[in-house]
Amino acid sequence: MVDYLWNTQSPLQKALVPGRHGAAGAHAGVTLNEVRDIVLVQVMARRGKAAETAKAAKKLFGIEAPATPKAVTGKTATLIWSGPDQFTVIAPRTDEASQLAAMVQVFAGSASLSDQSDGRCLIRVSGPRGRDAIAKFSSLDLHDLAFPVGAAANTSVDHTAVNLWRDANGADGHPVYNMLVFTSFADSLWHTIVDSSLEYGVEAASARAA
Repeated sequence: MVDYLWNTQSPLQKALVPGRHGAAGAHAGVTLNEVRDIVLVQVMARRGKAAETAKAAKKLFGIEAPATPKAVTGKTATLIWSGPDQFTVIAPRTDEASQLAAMVQVFAGSASLSDQSDGRCLIRVSGPRGRDAIAKFSSLDLHDLAFPVGAAANTSVDHTAVNLWRDANGADGHPVYNMLVFTSFADSLWHTIVDSSLEYGVEAASARAA
């Protein structure tokens, strides 16, 4: 009898080639990371239960759930607006079963949950030329005044749906952008970002959620 083993692997297993690519120089203009080991849950308030859902989120995560296009970060999770009365929870994977159980318990009766942990891929773009690279394939205005830290948007990249939000600036003082995409399109988006970054020099790697 054949023994089938199912091993979880990154959707960028083949596309992500760690190291420096493109233009040479002392420092890469773009840093590109796949963020792994995350728990990702879509929370959708039931009809007439938006206030209860927001209260439950505050109880569990200690932060107000976003009611407008933005991302808010607490001690244990980041909540990203994904539509009217709904948001996405992203947290570092510690004990996934207990993390999901806690959400099921606190949102019982007020919201519907959809575990997307293995259905989405999180890609992070940073560095002094990160914004310039993204501008090549995105129509969003990422100027500091139009898209400050905490801003979020549902957008499209090459006909692919992407949730994009801005994190706090990196240690180097430059903007940090996150892109959440369905795993089946992650390979295509990754190549698009790499190709757009080559003229600036790009450093590619995977990173654990923190």
